[in-house]
Amino acid sequence: MSFRVLVIPEDPTYNGYILQPLVERMLAELGKPNAHVRVLTNPKLNGYAHAVSAIRGDLALRYGHLDLWPFVPDGDRASNLEVLETELSQRDVHLLCCAAQPEVEAWLLAGHRDRLTMPWQEVREHSRLKEDIFEPFLKESGDDRSPGGGRQRLIRETLSNYRGLLDVCPELVDLENRLRAFLADTE
Repeated sequence: MSFRVLVIPEDPTYNGYILQPLVERMLAELGKPNAHVRVLTNPKLNGYAHAVSAIRGDLALRYGHLDLWPFVPDGDRASNLEVLETELSQRDVHLLCCAAQPEVEAWLLAGHRDRLTMPWQEVREHSRLKEDIFEPFLKESGDDRSPGGGRQRLIRETLSNYRGLLDVCPELVDLENRLRAFLADTE
């Protein structure tokens, strides 16, 4: 039987183009290359509060049969993720939370550090990463005619150096370790 994963972003409109390939690659690295990974689009979430409300709401009825739910919010808004994980485990849902620092778009940018105009540590700490760094980068390097404005191609370029991504995004190392432990417990 296939391993079935529901990735929960704050907003799937653009983050899904980054998160689905990332989670697929992480699972492949952990021995699950044929995992069925999909991004939650129904309901279409719009922000952190909406995502948490949906997770606590009826998602367990609709998607509780899936093996794993990674919830990947932007770190600048995320809080009490351990509590959320505990609440869902009590409903027999395997939720793993990973707050992107500072936002999901940083993970895409990690593979293109040589093209950024500021040091990586400043990028990771930037309070307006999406607006001031990511959007200009996407405008220059993306493609308005492709899925997600080029996000899918750009994250695949980042993932071509997967270990390099983990080297500069420690929260992804933590997620990978937690996924490894989860998979070991379920086998």
